[in-house]
Amino acid sequence: MASRKHQIRTFSGMGYREVQRSNSIRRNKLPKNHQIWLKENGYKNVGWDNVIQLYQKVNELLNQPDADDEPTLEELFLEADRIGKKYQTHEEIEAFNQEMAAEVNAVSDLVDQQFPETEVEVIDYSQISRSSRQSRYKNR
Repeated sequence: MASRKHQIRTFSGMGYREVQRSNSIRRNKLPKNHQIWLKENGYKNVGWDNVIQLYQKVNELLNQPDADDEPTLEELFLEADRIGKKYQTHEEIEAFNQEMAAEVNAVSDLVDQQFPETEVEVIDYSQISRSSRQSRYKNR
């Protein structure tokens, strides 16, 4: 009888059961919605090719930055402002606020120059409209 040498298949230095165990552990670290998505899209932890595909997809999902965890730009600015105010004196804060108000007014003036209001809107409150007269008479 001729003996066949059995060549052990490995993936990333791990055997079949090691990859399965790794998939199970790492898949449990994912949020529930990702776990459900994997199941619905046919990623299984059985069969050599399926195990490898699941391993690669779990890697992608784990390396993906979570949009929920990252602060927005506005939140970052507010946090920086809050931290910065701890290290400033009241006079420095007041001076900054005055400079900021002056800059805002300058920008407002430039906007008014670039986009002047050509229409004048006049509202005459001396005349009572018909609808308000009618509602007054109905309520009596």
